[in-house]
Amino acid sequence: MQRIPEGDTRSRDVCDSCFTIHYENPKMVAGCLALWEDRVLLCRRAIEPRYGLWTLPAGFMENEETTNEAAARETWEEAHARVEIEGLYTLFNLPHINQVYLMFRARLCDLDFGPGTESLEVALFHESDIPWDLIAFPAVRETLKLYFSDRVRGHYPFRAGDILKDADSRDCQVRLLFAP
Repeated sequence: MQRIPEGDTRSRDVCDSCFTIHYENPKMVAGCLALWEDRVLLCRRAIEPRYGLWTLPAGFMENEETTNEAAARETWEEAHARVEIEGLYTLFNLPHINQVYLMFRARLCDLDFGPGTESLEVALFHESDIPWDLIAFPAVRETLKLYFSDRVRGHYPFRAGDILKDADSRDCQVRLLFAP
């Protein structure tokens, strides 16, 4: 049953019998902006949502793993690529779908990669070849845009922001919370 537990400010699912509160919290998505020289690794999705569109390798964190481990695992699962994590690059809050994206800059260890079960194909892209109209998710598009902008300066600061969606629109608004 939905109710506001004592001392809380939000409606929660509360068991009528034992009064256990069942919290629902945002899902964490971790992934990699995996790089080889001046190219970025992208995966073409073999699953919904956004079947057939391109994305950075990323997915939901599992229990008992760190964000770095999740990002490297997802890169392996989706692209069979081994990476060396260089650091957290972007964090995007998506409150309309209760998700937080954590994208790490990473270096591909080698060119031995290929599609995992969730990918139709995997490829390295120069900036000029990125299929911008076929990018699956706003957080991925924003991460790529920031990366190519930062690459010109040779400086890759951590960025955080919100991706907000109007309930009556398919468009998203990006609001960077802080940036250098």
